[in-house]
Amino acid sequence: MSDAPEDRKIEHLTTSEPLSRAIGERYLTYALSTIMHRALPDARDGLKPVHRRILFAMRELKLSSSGGFRKSAKISGDVMGNYHPHGDAAIYDAMARLAQDFNMRYPLVDGQGNFGNIDGDNPAASRYTEARLTAASEALMEGLAENSVDFRPNYDGTLEEPVVLPAAFPNLLANGASGIAVGMATNIPPHNLHELIDACIHLAKAENSDLVRDDTLIELVRGPDFPTGGVIVEPKESIREAYLTGRGSFRTRARWEKEDTGRGTWNIVVTEIPFQVQKSKLIERLAEIIQTKKVPLLADVRDESADDIRIVLEPRSRNVDPEMLMGMLFRNSDLETRFSLNMNVLIDGRVPKVCSLKEVLRAFLDHRREVLIRRSQHRMDKIDHRLEVLEGFITAFLNLDRVIDIIRYDADPKSALMAEDWARKQARATSEKDYVSPLTLPHSTDGLSEVQVEAILNMRLRSLRKLEEMELLKEQDALMRERAELDDLLNSDTLQWKKIVGELKDIQKRFGKDAPGGARRSDFADATVVEEVPLEAMIEREPITVICSKMGWIRAMKGHQPVDAEVKFRDGDEGRFVFHAETTDKILLAGANGRFYTLLGANLPGGRGLGEPVRLMVDLPNEAEIVDLLIYRPGEKLIVASTAGEGFVVSADETVAQTRAGKQVMNLPSEARMAICKRVAGDHLAIVSKNRKLLVFPLADLPEMTRGKGVRLQKYNMARGRQGVLELDGGLSDLTTFELAKGLSWPMSNGNTRTEDMTDWVAKRAGVGKTPPHGFPRDNKFP
Repeated sequence: MSDAPEDRKIEHLTTSEPLSRAIGERYLTYALSTIMHRALPDARDGLKPVHRRILFAMRELKLSSSGGFRKSAKISGDVMGNYHPHGDAAIYDAMARLAQDFNMRYPLVDGQGNFGNIDGDNPAASRYTEARLTAASEALMEGLAENSVDFRPNYDGTLEEPVVLPAAFPNLLANGASGIAVGMATNIPPHNLHELIDACIHLAKAENSDLVRDDTLIELVRGPDFPTGGVIVEPKESIREAYLTGRGSFRTRARWEKEDTGRGTWNIVVTEIPFQVQKSKLIERLAEIIQTKKVPLLADVRDESADDIRIVLEPRSRNVDPEMLMGMLFRNSDLETRFSLNMNVLIDGRVPKVCSLKEVLRAFLDHRREVLIRRSQHRMDKIDHRLEVLEGFITAFLNLDRVIDIIRYDADPKSALMAEDWARKQARATSEKDYVSPLTLPHSTDGLSEVQVEAILNMRLRSLRKLEEMELLKEQDALMRERAELDDLLNSDTLQWKKIVGELKDIQKRFGKDAPGGARRSDFADATVVEEVPLEAMIEREPITVICSKMGWIRAMKGHQPVDAEVKFRDGDEGRFVFHAETTDKILLAGANGRFYTLLGANLPGGRGLGEPVRLMVDLPNEAEIVDLLIYRPGEKLIVASTAGEGFVVSADETVAQTRAGKQVMNLPSEARMAICKRVAGDHLAIVSKNRKLLVFPLADLPEMTRGKGVRLQKYNMARGRQGVLELDGGLSDLTTFELAKGLSWPMSNGNTRTEDMTDWVAKRAGVGKTPPHGFPRDNKFP
């Protein structure tokens, strides 16, 4: 059968295109959507689409600043269902941020309930909180019902939403914005509204805005005004450059003061912290600094905050300089942060651009002018419509008997009223009565329009009294005067800017520096430069006795204890290193892996217990043994050597490590390890092997390096082992440096010390050596 599936011919329509073009077009679509509809704010109202939709939905719910609250779940649900088809969690998070006074300089949502705090705690669930608009958000939407902005269909075409809000004040700079798009980002700090309006007024009054100097605007807008306060210590030149280019940064410090606690003691109290710093994480960081003794001048930190911020910093000593202490904390914690400025915004809602301060203010003022023109034209259209109705009412009053007669007896009163010649009757009635002729109307008086007839037919009988007629004439005169003013406004640029300046001054009175919460919170100051003080200079110098066991447990006992004093260790452990030091000393730890690690005497655990593993303080691998522990002395020379008999001289300054990971000094071949690390003291080096061969050569034959494998110190032969495997015959046992003229000394078994002239053992470096002199220690170790 021809209808059988196997006999049918199915055509497959396929399209082919290069993968790069297919991906490029789709990614470009995604990028544009992210840039224009999600991440970047509009320069006109300073809002992203989600924030604009939240405010508009709350307005539709009639949640005015003087009205009642509604559940946040209801608000986020309406926003999601009507305007923003995304997750309700994202919508609620955006709305909660608009209500946080520590994030928004001028909050746009008035929240009731737990909307989060400066500690970083999240807001309560939307079913537990309530919200309404604030006066600031109402100012952003003022005139929205007066055709001041364009509307567009929502995502499903059932409703309409504003493309942009009228924005009575420059919200972009007042509240700031941040967002990450595709290939671009924005980050704008909050500013003081009073200063912004001063700059807008100065720009609006100028006949040619191109002639307005940027420096003048920057003098009016001195810098950001963070909701959490703080002190801006960025130089004026850097602030100026940031506002001129739209890119820069602002260094902000916490506000602090010295509080006297009596008897010569004092504390530092932090009352304001930098913007977007979570207080709880700041306290954790300060506690970590105390624990690691990174800033030894700080003894304790307490969070005594309630509704306000109060962080108490206790110094270690009353003699500490508070400026030095705070300088160290500024350098090592978030008590000082840098807020980056990237003024990347959408111009006219379409074009992303990094703008200067002047360009952003210009975009706002141009928007305000367009809003003013559209509102004025909308009002004029309303006046024209009302004047047309009033003209019909006045005509009806002048010809009241005829109007009543037509309505009462005519079969089609609407058509009859429109067809009647009212001009002749109006003129005769006006001459018979003592009425003053009305002002020239924009509508014809030859007949009544359909709008006028509908208004007359819907008129109440009580409106036919004499007093109502006089009120109509009075209203007509007032509307005509208002219309003339609007007409002058629409035809004059000067009057338009004058009107805009007046509106800005009204906003300034409502939200400016004299209004509650309108005063500047962030001050300016010059950064106090605290000189880089060595860490040991900030530590109280005290004697200690460093004890490290064979298994690597280290501790520091107060005072210089006898090195041969009995000390307790863990079961199976014993002492290995005992020496006197001071809390200000840096202690070098040489590891068998060729790395050097640095410990600070003040950071060592106390001597009351059994100590702590040194491997918890530095990243020393478990398989790497501790070769030596020695006190760092600037300018000293050290000699390092490996089990393979190679070594070199290194300056102690090159072995100091700045991190836990240590510093690689000796490069080791496979299966070799660093075995010796000793101070250089003398002009010759003596080295002894495990097969008891002693070699002496001048120290000058040994190179000084910062890092490397080194050179051959002593030659070792290969010998066949028990199982026939070639093994190193000997290997490095020990080495030392000494002055050849004074000879080499070592203790004898009878308690005496023997000094031997080593001239006979002097040979070239990398030689085999010969048998040590009589009485040399049998363990092949130098003292």
